[in-house]
Amino acid sequence: MADGHLLDWLLEGDPSIRWQVMRDLQGLPDAAVNEERARVSTTGWGSRLLAEQDVETAMWANGLYNPKWTSTHYSLQLLSKLGPFATEGIERGVDLLLAKGVRSDGGVDYTLRARTGETCISGMLLAIAASFGVVDERTEPIVDCLLREQMADGGWNCQRPRGATHSSFHTTINVLEGLAAYRSAGGGLATTTHERELPGREFLAAHRLFRSHRTGHVVKSSFKQFSFPHGWYYDVLRGLDYLQATGADRDERFAEGIELVRSRRRPDGTWPRQNRHSGKEWLEMEPIGKPSRWNTLRALRVLRWWEGP
Repeated sequence: MADGHLLDWLLEGDPSIRWQVMRDLQGLPDAAVNEERARVSTTGWGSRLLAEQDVETAMWANGLYNPKWTSTHYSLQLLSKLGPFATEGIERGVDLLLAKGVRSDGGVDYTLRARTGETCISGMLLAIAASFGVVDERTEPIVDCLLREQMADGGWNCQRPRGATHSSFHTTINVLEGLAAYRSAGGGLATTTHERELPGREFLAAHRLFRSHRTGHVVKSSFKQFSFPHGWYYDVLRGLDYLQATGADRDERFAEGIELVRSRRRPDGTWPRQNRHSGKEWLEMEPIGKPSRWNTLRALRVLRWWEGP
């Protein structure tokens, strides 16, 4: 597929794809992008997902964090990636998660008996809330907790309270995305969060996005398989998409990850959906092994960042 035909193919997709193509690949004016973005809540995947919310409880699947991936937390995470403007239902859902999830230490855990938060969940909820413009006195404790939980190697690990001494790719990307979303939404600690993102990026660079810094071996083969939706899981494309979205420096230690992305491109110019994380979904947006507009969009904007001036 030539570049023009590839853009046409992307623009034939869901509004959640189209508005991001218009913003990230075409560079169209905000007015045109926002006009398309407004359709996400009324047409296609976004509309279907919003329709699954219980109007009385503001929950999805009658659960805060479980079942995966249909619970309130993961439904709102997916909506934050689709990108609708906040609706009343979305605002009620975010309010519910903040009210039920934030613990005395500022971290997030939806388990009733939990006294402290879980770092992965905390990062994800911060990203969800900030994506819909919620950065207030309810999110500040989450930020404070995440900053306290940063480890000596620059990243994060939800197992640190149980003795982990080395950061996790999964936890680190969830926290980095949360801090970036908070900063983008104008959170009061934005300068501090940006300063703390830099060691987190260094953690990714030191591991060349998917390798052990000690042995050079691939940490998990799944890191090389690109999934969307991704839930709490890390993979190389998710890591690179965070880096391009935040305008990170193009460190040469990311080059192997870039080559991995290039190698996954099909002869027709698209990228397939390579992986699906076990669990229920409200909708299957794209089948495994077939051309994926989500992965193609994300790969193209990553390459645009890497190859740009």
